[in-house]
This record gives sequence, C-alpha cells and structure tokens, in this order.
Amino acid sequence: MREFRAEDARTQARRLIQDLLGEEHPTAASLLNAAGAALGGDRAARCAELAQGAPLIRRSSELAAIAGLLIGTGALGESWWTSARDGKIPAPDEVLAVGTAIEPWTDLTVLEMLASWISEDAADVAWSRPIASVDLNSWQAEDRVELPPDVAPGARLVVAFDAGGRVDAVVVERPDGSLGSNLDFASLRYSRPAEAQWSWGVAAGLGPHPLPGEDPDPYAVTVDQRVAETLRHWALRHGATAGQIGPWWQAKGDVVAAVERSDWMWRSGEWFAWWRAASALLGGDPVQIAARMDDIASAP
Repeated sequence: MREFRAEDARTQARRLIQDLLGEEHPTAASLLNAAGAALGGDRAARCAELAQGAPLIRRSSELAAIAGLLIGTGALGESWWTSARDGKIPAPDEVLAVGTAIEPWTDLTVLEMLASWISEDAADVAWSRPIASVDLNSWQAEDRVELPPDVAPGARLVVAFDAGGRVDAVVVERPDGSLGSNLDFASLRYSRPAEAQWSWGVAAGLGPHPLPGEDPDPYAVTVDQRVAETLRHWALRHGATAGQIGPWWQAKGDVVAAVERSDWMWRSGEWFAWWRAASALLGGDPVQIAARMDDIASAP
C-alpha cells in the first residue's frame, strides 16, 4: 500500500508537470533553461545561484520553487517582480537580490518564500482575495470563518489554507435562523504556481540534480563509509529493499538517490531519524553526523 501511494503521487505529479511545463520527467537543466526565458537571464541566474548554495538534500525543493516562479511569472507578468507592496514590503526583485526571506515567510528559504508569494498572488487574481485563512489539519467544516456583513445563504466565500490554496465556505442558514458556513472540501484548489512547485518536486524527485556547468560536481564528493554502511543496513532492516537502497554509497549522489528511492516519507515514524542522519551525512559536519547517528541508534 505504501509503495502504491508513493507511485500514485508521482504519476499525478508527472501528469501535472507535463501539462504545466510540457515534460513528464523534468530536469534541472530544462527547468533553468525555461526560467531564463520566462524570468530573464539575470533573475534565472540568481535563482540558480541560490539553488546551488542550498544543501543537496534541499536542492530539489529549491528547484521546485523556481518552477513555481516560472509558472507564476507567466501568469502575472514580469511586472510582478518589480512591484513593491503598500510602500512597506520590498519588490520581489529586491528580496531575490538580498537573498533573505521576509515576513510572514521567514521560516522558508528565499526561493520558497518567493514561490509562496507568487502562488498567493496568482490565487488572489484567479479567485479574489480570501476573507480568512483556515488550518485544514482540522477537517471540521462548520463555522470556521467569521462571516462578513450582508451575506446571504448560498453565497460562496473564498478562504485560504496553504500558499496558493483556496477552499469555498458556503453560507447556510442554521435551524435557529442564524447564518453560518460550511467548508466545501470538494472545492479545494491550488493556483498554478503552487501546482507547479509541488508537481516539479515530486516528479523530479530528490535527485541528484546537477546544475548546468557545475564544476566540481557536489554529488561526486565521497562520504564517510562507516556511517553510510550503518544507514544502509538500518534501512534494509526496517523494510527497504536492496533495489531501493542500492549496493554501496561511495559519494553524496549515491546517498541522495537512495533517499529518493526509499520513499521514507511514506514509512513509519522512526524513518524520520534515518532521513535526518542521511541529511547530516550529506552535510558532512562531524558534530551533526555524530548527533544524528545517536538518534538513529535510539530508534527502534
């Protein structure tokens, strides 16, 4: 069942990215080539620079954010990059140049922040600004938002959840005559930049994703063989197949490929410790590696 869910997600992502970018199996090279045409050479080069500077375990996420920016720029136009907001929020071009995320997205990288920003703006253009935001970790449908004045039963109000995500709240009359609302979960939808970001990341996978002209190749750097073997054997003991984990991890590219094939996110909770240890191995910091290996040793 786990393998079916993971493959279903990949199949859906490939269909979607085929529709958005015209390729079922996207690569970093084709993405950055398309970004150069849509964003302009300087912006695309800066995006590539930021992606290159990210940890290898996160490079796919950075490239997926570029996919969102590519589609968003096509939808909103190049002027999106140069427009400041209310005299207080700098233009996206300024944020990209500085390389630091701004509120309310400071927990994201700058590329992820810009992708969230353009996803939200595209959603506002497509469906109007939301009246509220809800957390869909709770699937309670009734009365999740405060109703604006002068609404009538049957009205559909746009509500935000994730970046670029929208759902309708349908105004209803309660038995006591008061007005309330029910979230219509069948109306869940995402803006096209948000769809591009998700589908590129899932369809392309974790990597390896070498960038055009990248020399030396960061994926060719060797890793600590003792740690690598410990993580390989742990994965095999906990349900991964030899085909998924691979025969030997000599270089960082081997680790990235094994993490991608393992479908660890679809497995039981202790695999999170394994992923953190593999991430530390890729990072190469001995202190982090030791700490994460202590975690993996305490996992069931």
